[in-house]
Amino acid sequence: MSQPVPVSIEFFPPNTPVGSDKLVGVVRELATLDPEFFSVTYGAGGSTREKTLATVRQIAAMGFEAAPHLSCVGSTKAGISEILATYRAQGISRLVALRGDLPSGMATAGEFRYASELIEYIREHQGGDWTIEVAAYPEYHPQQRYVRRDLEHFAAKVKAGADAAITQFFFNPESYFHFVAEVRKLGVEVPIVPGIMPFHNFGRIAQIAARDGIDIPRWVALKMEGYLDDQASIRAFGLDVVTGLCERLIAGGAPALHFYALNQSALVLEICQRLGLGDAATQQPASQGLT
Repeated sequence: MSQPVPVSIEFFPPNTPVGSDKLVGVVRELATLDPEFFSVTYGAGGSTREKTLATVRQIAAMGFEAAPHLSCVGSTKAGISEILATYRAQGISRLVALRGDLPSGMATAGEFRYASELIEYIREHQGGDWTIEVAAYPEYHPQQRYVRRDLEHFAAKVKAGADAAITQFFFNPESYFHFVAEVRKLGVEVPIVPGIMPFHNFGRIAQIAARDGIDIPRWVALKMEGYLDDQASIRAFGLDVVTGLCERLIAGGAPALHFYALNQSALVLEICQRLGLGDAATQQPASQGLT
């Protein structure tokens, strides 16, 4: 079967040696999807900088393209240059450039206020050979009161030199299509890739969604809650919901899918098997529950 769309997959840096070892197995399992790249998150204020670098090195050493997240909050120009020099020496050429979150107790954001300023600095001082992804928020940034301003901030990131965007996860496909239509009116032409969050743990996903202003459709939430502790039904229903979302997005012209794997492979592989992506149908994932 032909590949309907490319995929990319996001991990977080494991906190333990055991987690790092298990991630190797997860990467190998998900590599059957032939992803464009694996991205690796970056803690608030760079709190996981060394772990992110170690994880990126690990993925790159396995022969896959790795894209580290890079946050401008709490960063200096000299520090960003140092990080990029390290990545360049490792053969890393793709970044996910973010504003990032201000850590608790930090009074100032550093030398960059917005992701657009970080991107401008990279393009001016590091050249144009980096592939830069940025964040997009189909249901709008939780800290932004005005929709128009949020759209303009996104357009500014693209104008600064972003090559593509990856969205925050969502469950209403119309929010993605509406967002894309609105930014196209502002002259944004780069690919906007929807971020997909499988229901690894409904309670945890619901907490993140509530914090970040992401709408979980009421009918989904009520049905999930109605299953109580029936984990098999929760898993099956969650797979149906997310697979259906992906089908709608592909049919509507989404250029790719970006999966938030949470360092697990089983759900991503099964969703992709249902979608006819890669060789997921042949996989029997074993590496789960990383720390």
